[in-house]
Amino acid sequence: MSTSPEPIRRPSAEDEIVSALSHWLAFHLGNDQLRLALRSIGTEGLEPGQADAVDELLAELADAPEGVRGSLEMLVRETLEAVALGG
Repeated sequence: MSTSPEPIRRPSAEDEIVSALSHWLAFHLGNDQLRLALRSIGTEGLEPGQADAVDELLAELADAPEGVRGSLEMLVRETLEAVALGG
């Protein structure tokens, strides 16, 4: 039995993005918080289709007033699908 601690694994960009999008969908994050989270996570390591989906969402979030969600919800769900399923 080993007593050495498990190595700390940093979540992948995919995992972090899926988490942030899920929190937004559950009303735990606002538009600005989601935009900041996605910018902080970045798209390094994502497949091109995944990165494009995140970039498209970031462009829409840049102009979205805080508290206005209706027009963003479909795009957030599409981005979540692209990132979670790859591409």
